Order: sequence, then structure tokens, then C-alpha cells
Amino acid sequence: MGGENVVIGDHSHDHEHDHHHEHGHDHEHAHGGKTVSLNRSLLEKNDRLAERNRGFFKAKRLLVLNVVSSPGSGKTTFIRETAKKLGKKLRVGVIVGDLATDNDAAELRKAKIPVVQITTGTVCHLDAEMVSKAAAQLDLDKLDVLVIENVGNLVCPADYDLGEDLRVVLLSTTEGEDKPLKYPPMFHSANVVIVAKNDLAAAAGFNRQQALANLKRISHHAEIFELSSKTGEGMEAWLDFLAKQREERSNG
Repeated sequence: MGGENVVIGDHSHDHEHDHHHEHGHDHEHAHGGKTVSLNRSLLEKNDRLAERNRGFFKAKRLLVLNVVSSPGSGKTTFIRETAKKLGKKLRVGVIVGDLATDNDAAELRKAKIPVVQITTGTVCHLDAEMVSKAAAQLDLDKLDVLVIENVGNLVCPADYDLGEDLRVVLLSTTEGEDKPLKYPPMFHSANVVIVAKNDLAAAAGFNRQQALANLKRISHHAEIFELSSKTGEGMEAWLDFLAKQREERSNG
């Protein structure tokens, strides 16, 4: 296992919808007194499939992470280093979502991490059905943790539950401290926020206190970890948190 590719593609969905707007809000248009709400049925279908995924993953005693960020935030490096370091204690598999290339999946395979690639074409997020199909190509009985690397986007994935236990949102120090204010739905939905590329904070002029203040305002319920995947700074606390989360779910 590990060399598979699930091509979702441009028109392989059984529905059509515009991916240039934020999902989840009811786009209502009145016609002769009648209101038509768009996207609601799509999200309801996805939510049902996500709950099915969640029950299936729970039966497999898996801890499932949905990792989301903007492009270039260091998401793949973060996942690779998490999997490698966590691999000493727990077995990790990855589902990678990308619009076109399999570069991220190839990088993870080099590190001997079981991975399945989902190529989404023009679709700017993963959904529960895509994840279900991809997960079927991994030997989940040989995994303790399943990491889903979502498509690099802080808008489209916000409303799509994949059946994960934890939604992990990355904020890179090179992106600026105002990112949570620009993308509040995503950061508000986070169970965990990773302040990544900590080793570049000084060079980037990153205002740590302002960033944390913004996160506490938008992501007040989320666990926050400040770390550098490159240097390893802060990784131990993150890994200990994951091990504890997996143990709690396994015992539950």
C-alpha cells in the first residue's frame, strides 16, 4: 500500500457548485416569494457521510486529524515530521489532498509513510466521500493515527466535516499575525492551532503577542502549539498531546 492515487477530478462529483465562495452560508434567492437555499443539501449529505466515517474510524480505534492551512504554510513538512517522530510510538498513515500534483504525497512516501493521494482537480476542498474512498486504500488495522492533509485553502474546507476527531489549522509565522482575523470561520472551527515556522518568526517580523491575541479572540477554545518542524522546537509538546488524545480515544 502507499502508492495509490484517487482522482476526483474536475467533474467526477455528482453535483456542481461554485468553489469561489465560502460554503456553509445559505445563498438565498427569492423568486415570487419562494426562497431557494443552495448548498444546504450538499452539506447535509456530507455531514451524514462524515458521521459514518467517524463511526468507522472509531471502530478502528484511530485518532483522525484534518490538517488545514493556506498554501506554503509548511503543512507537508509538519505532517512528515509529526509522522516520523510519532512513529516511534504510534503508526501513522496520511491521506493527501491536492488540486493537481502528487508532490506532497511523493515527499511523504520518501519518508516511508503510508500515503494515499487524492487529486481533486478544480475542487478546492476534500469532502467526507473522498476521504472514505481514500481510506479504503489504506490498511487501517495497521495504523493508530490517520492524518488528512486537506487542500491548501482557508475558505473552502471550513464547512466540510470529514469525520475527523481534531481539526488542526496551521498559522505560519511568515504569513502574518492577522490571518485568524481574515479567515475567522476556519480558525473558529479549529480544535488545534499550530503556530508553525517558529524559527523564522524573528526574520519575518512576526508579532507573537498580537498573533496569540487574535487566536484567543477567534479560536478561544483551541489548543495552541508554537513549534518549528525544521528545528524540532516545540514538537515534543505536540507529540505528547497526540499520544494522549490517541490513548483517550483508544480506551474510550
